[in-house]
Amino acid sequence: MATHERRTGAGVLLALGASPVRVELLEEERAQVVRTGGGQACTVERWRLPPGTREGDVIVDGLLDPERTEALRREVARKRAALAVPLPPGLEL
Repeated sequence: MATHERRTGAGVLLALGASPVRVELLEEERAQVVRTGGGQACTVERWRLPPGTREGDVIVDGLLDPERTEALRREVARKRAALAVPLPPGLEL
């Protein structure tokens, strides 16, 4: 199973031009990336990612894309704010 995941992940990184990927989880030796267009997740060897990659980064054509990363962070923050439940007056958490 791990071999299959590695092959799938390598294919995702080689095909970055077709669909950017978001780095979902970083571990010591592996990372989980998710295609931004379809949500398909796979595991890749961490050395395949660009140097300095962090969780939440977007990678396009094998390079970090700071503009897409920031746009995604803003979108997530906007959606979280929309889902937030307001506290009744006088109630503090």
